[in-house]
Amino acid sequence: MNPLEQTTHLIIDLIKQNKATDFEFSIGKSSGVSTAVRLAKVETLQYHIGTSFDVCVYFGKNKGQATSVDLSKESLKKAIESASMIAKYTQEDPFNGLAPKDRMAWTIPDLDLFHPWNLEAQQSVDIAKECEQSALDQDEIDNSDGAELSSYEGETYYANSNGLITNIKNSRHSLHCSLIAKRNSEMQTAYEYSIALDSNDLASPSSVGKKAASFAQKKLGSRNLKSQKCPVIFIPRQSSGLFSQLLGALSGSRQFKKTSFLLDSIGQSVLTDSINIYEDPLQLKTLGSRAFDLDGVLKSKQFFIKNGRVVTYLMGQYSANQLGLKTTANAGGFSNCHVESNYDGGLEELTKDMKKGLIVTDLMGHGINATTGDYSRGASGFWVEDGQIQYPVSGITIAGNLKTMLKNITYVGNDIDLRSNLKVGSTLINEMTIAGEG
Repeated sequence: MNPLEQTTHLIIDLIKQNKATDFEFSIGKSSGVSTAVRLAKVETLQYHIGTSFDVCVYFGKNKGQATSVDLSKESLKKAIESASMIAKYTQEDPFNGLAPKDRMAWTIPDLDLFHPWNLEAQQSVDIAKECEQSALDQDEIDNSDGAELSSYEGETYYANSNGLITNIKNSRHSLHCSLIAKRNSEMQTAYEYSIALDSNDLASPSSVGKKAASFAQKKLGSRNLKSQKCPVIFIPRQSSGLFSQLLGALSGSRQFKKTSFLLDSIGQSVLTDSINIYEDPLQLKTLGSRAFDLDGVLKSKQFFIKNGRVVTYLMGQYSANQLGLKTTANAGGFSNCHVESNYDGGLEELTKDMKKGLIVTDLMGHGINATTGDYSRGASGFWVEDGQIQYPVSGITIAGNLKTMLKNITYVGNDIDLRSNLKVGSTLINEMTIAGEG
């Protein structure tokens, strides 16, 4: 029995002394290193070691919660006593309670998520410097916002009064480069990154730097556009944000609070009927995979959108209780979600099919109303005519309503970005409003 598991059993004993009706808690340890360089100089080199404890106790339908970053017996005892005191003085909530015992993650598969990296300090510095220098060596790259390499590994135990004790170990490693291109008096910024569970799967430092440089170079010579309505393609980086808004609108909590632009949408058509969205949380060695949710409920593959229609909301046990439904094991959000492609091709082929319109590569601002769906954000990208990119554009705003935008999605490409928890390709919307010059 490792020390973290021993502490888990100690916590259970301490909670039982407070005679709570039910309880659940998570306890974790993590470590990592983060190195940032800028213009060949080390700006930060940090080692991280962290611990956490988050406990919920129930006295009937009264709930108390407390946290601690100290795993000593005395601190754990104080946190549990604080949670118990809070529970006794808070108002009863009829929706409180654990998930059903038969839904718990009694047996979980090994998803191959743990690949620690014994990263030495000098090695991390060398990798970050190589990444940045490969970018600075490219034409018209004038300055750098830096390159950063980070490595993380952690283990978490979850336990509750149903008798469940389960754990997960994971790792994550990333390399990021951000820089500035300059032509005459014009400057443009761009970034590129690689992220993986296993350091052996990271892109090479030079390829990350060169791609960041290429993105910045292509943005030079940008122009404005006249205000108009036209088709828009979101590259995969931006498509994930668009579909995240859709899944957020389907969260059980927003449905209960009536703060969703897709209120009461079960069975309704929200996308073209050729698009499906599902989560596949048990895929091996995949970013976003997870065997159980924050309630300890075992996860499985499920569709959220099928043939363009809403199949289910995304619910943990609490929001499921609020709606009178069963949990979908989404306490804490979705895990390894996929937007299925309905198009045989990626950005290049979509650009040809669009013929004339805007490719959005960057978005700025937070002009999204989750309740009404109103959408307005600053954007930059490329203008397309005759199926070919003509020139970069900036200083524009794209606007619409998310409900309409989603219905107007014609194609989702197969150039899927695997670096995200939400995996999706380039997305063509057949019309949006562009606010530019006069």
